[in-house]
Amino acid sequence: MSRPRPMLGVGGIAFDADCRVLLVRCADRSWSVPGGRVEPDEPLAVACARELREETGLEVRVDELVEVFERIEPDLHYVVLDYLVEVVGGTLMAGDDALEAGWFSLAEVAGMETTDGLVAVLERALIAARAAGLAPPGGEG
Repeated sequence: MSRPRPMLGVGGIAFDADCRVLLVRCADRSWSVPGGRVEPDEPLAVACARELREETGLEVRVDELVEVFERIEPDLHYVVLDYLVEVVGGTLMAGDDALEAGWFSLAEVAGMETTDGLVAVLERALIAARAAGLAPPGGEG
């Protein structure tokens, strides 16, 4: 049996003025950063903005890359690039394959069912977002 080829995905990490992070609840019931697969010939930033729009109804400006990770399972191999994003428009609503979408503090996220390693990724992303001026300094986060 041949192994699946790695698939490339992107995610967008957005923080609001209260340092809450935008998450979506997936079909497996876990919460995660909104995102999805990159289409053939689609630039990464375009894919990230498209996926955010499809899953959350929000328009974003894609900023810096903050995380690269792999998810390898018996029949699945994803390489995912998570970018900081800034919300520039739209109205929050769950769409596409997201069951729910919302803004959550990192303290709330710590008590939620999330994808593996999400809290650590969000903590690093918040530091990067503050450095880039995409999240206010201090606060709960």
